Parts: sequence; structure tokens; C-alpha cells
Amino acid sequence: ALETLCGQAFGAGQYDMLGIYMQRSWVILNSTAVLLCFLYIFAQQLLKLIGQTTEISEAAGVFSIWMIPQLFAYAMNFPIAKFLQAQSKMMVMAVISAVALLLHTLFSWLLILKLGWGMVGAAVVLNLSWWLIVVAQLVYIFSGTCGRAWSGFSWKAFQNLWSFVRLSLASAVMLW
Repeated sequence: ALETLCGQAFGAGQYDMLGIYMQRSWVILNSTAVLLCFLYIFAQQLLKLIGQTTEISEAAGVFSIWMIPQLFAYAMNFPIAKFLQAQSKMMVMAVISAVALLLHTLFSWLLILKLGWGMVGAAVVLNLSWWLIVVAQLVYIFSGTCGRAWSGFSWKAFQNLWSFVRLSLASAVMLW
């Protein structure tokens, strides 16, 4: 839904709606991430419940706990990507992703191999990489390079949330 709405808003010259749609999506996706946290927190018990071995359940449970911050990074990143794509700001995303990839490789080597943090190190590096991407994109957006598409935070983001959710669910069902 966000991709369609942002594209339509940009095409119609309603640039200020791009930021509103992005913020609205942040509200919905971060709320969903809060709910998903419970699955991550109880992953070990849920895996045991469905018959997974204790060893696998415990390892997955630890990894899941460490991956919770990434849920929120995804909730922020997806709307940002659609916001930037609607404005054809692809090169910015490519450069940020390339830098993140280089740092991800370096930190993976450092935390997993050199320091021996194992799966926890992998989770930490994934979180750092995704949050680096989110922060870099936000710095770009907040710096004023998106013109009227970003005019700051707005209470309008909290209006029509349910219609936005319904539209998003309808889009998800069509993709399924």
C-alpha cells in the first residue's frame, strides 16, 4: 500500500503526503514489531512446544532475543525505502547500502571470528548494519534534501490509521 500511495502522491504533486504516509507506516509497523517481540521472546519455548530439540530451541531462543532490535529497524527502513523510491532517490540508498555492506563485513569478521561472539555476534552485527542504514537514511531525509516531501513530524500520521491498515492488509493478501 505504501508504495502505491507514495507513488500516487508524488505523481499528483502532493509531496507533503509522502512524509505523512511514511510516518503513518512507521506507527503501524512499529506497533506490529512490538507484538512480534512476544514471539521472539518466547521463541525457545514455542520451538520446544512444536517438537524442536532442546539444543536448537535454546540457540534459536538466544538468537531471537538478540534480534529484537532488528524488528524495529525493519519497521523504520521499509517505509523510508518506499519514501525515497517514490522520489527516485535510488543512488542514495545504493551508496548507504554499500557502506553498510563494507562495515557489516568488517564487524562480522571482528565480532564473530576475531572476538568469538558466535551467534550473538552475528545478531549484534545484523542489528548494527540495519540501524546504520536507517540512521544514514534519516540523516539524509532530515537534512532537507527531500524538499517538501519531508516537512517534519506531523499529527496527521495518526489520522486514518485503520484505513491504511486495511489497505496494507489487502495488498498483502494480493501478494500472498
